[in-house]
Amino acid sequence: MLDNFWFNATYGMNHVLDINAYDHVLFLLVLTVPYMFKDWKRIILLVTMFTLGHTISLVLAVYGIVSVSANLIEFLIPITIMVVALYNVFTAGKKAPSEKIGILFLSTLFFGLIHGFGFAGEFRMFVGKAESKLMPLVEFALGIELAQIIIVFVVLFLGFLCQTIFRISKRDWIVVLSAVVVGLVIPMLINNELFT
Repeated sequence: MLDNFWFNATYGMNHVLDINAYDHVLFLLVLTVPYMFKDWKRIILLVTMFTLGHTISLVLAVYGIVSVSANLIEFLIPITIMVVALYNVFTAGKKAPSEKIGILFLSTLFFGLIHGFGFAGEFRMFVGKAESKLMPLVEFALGIELAQIIIVFVVLFLGFLCQTIFRISKRDWIVVLSAVVVGLVIPMLINNELFT
């Protein structure tokens, strides 16, 4: 049983950390880059909203309750990354008004729903025609969550190094990383099958 758990969780982790499918990493990068370790409560809430969103859509898709075109999802995922990256660029160095926190969390939940449909195709291939999908789904989702925690920690650690040791301003750190992500996302949008 523990072998199955670890196999399914590792599969979820590898799906997120796969170098050829880096869209999830990019989203987490732009979601996390404005924050530092001292903001851990807000980061936990944001990542939890994102996880909640993609877990809901993963369940809806795997059990056949909702079906969304894979091409549409592959187009929308880079859009979510682009929106958050551009938001970072235009708000870097400004204090976010407290009333906008709810909008930030709700949009992260919505973007999580979109990313979850991206996971669903991979998960359906993984479980095939297995009778019980619930436990593998939970284990797969836990693997995804563990990978997300690793990514968030790495981004926070790099931000800490750059801002304290190398004296890069927080604003520059946010703008440069977010702009690099925008540059990586544009080809994902242009090369999407909806346009070819």
